[in-house]
Amino acid sequence: MDINSLISHYGYAALVVGALAEGETVTLLGGVAAHQGLLRFWLVVASVALGGMIGDQVLYFLGRHFGGRLLKRFSRHQKKIQKAQRLIQNRPWLFVIGSRFMYGFRVIGPVLIGASRLPPKIFLPLNIFGAVLWAMLFTTLGYLGGEVIGPWLHHLDQHIKHWAWLIIVVIAVIAVRLWFSYRDRKDAQSGDKE
Repeated sequence: MDINSLISHYGYAALVVGALAEGETVTLLGGVAAHQGLLRFWLVVASVALGGMIGDQVLYFLGRHFGGRLLKRFSRHQKKIQKAQRLIQNRPWLFVIGSRFMYGFRVIGPVLIGASRLPPKIFLPLNIFGAVLWAMLFTTLGYLGGEVIGPWLHHLDQHIKHWAWLIIVVIAVIAVRLWFSYRDRKDAQSGDKE
């Protein structure tokens, strides 16, 4: 089974799992796979939106139940946390949708939102909208990027084989050198004993 058939068979499930956390890279690769015809564009969007939405929903509920105690541990950042929580209460749409696009904020953002006690009936639709918007943007970027790296990816199996052989040869050379070095030391030690 080659890499293209693996992507075709398991690609959507991998996209859902990859998008559960910081999934920009996975989403971009899904767009590239859609450009190559291995996956369907709209199913890539749906898969990464689903994974992103589920991940943020879980973090939101963790924030609702444990966020207060967790955030108290960051005593140095209490002013920033309070400012973020005021923003969440005043402009929930801006914070819920925007936190998805802030690098490194995808994990802490939903926890902060949950800890701020934003009602689930407000968070859920904003989370779904943000996930779909995020998935569309990054899948499209990956799809457009597929034009640039598509020719290289078309021969990915061959590239992998070349790299595998190169790695095997390098390991073999290192192993032979280590063996000769070990043998020379052993000979030197036995010569010293005589």
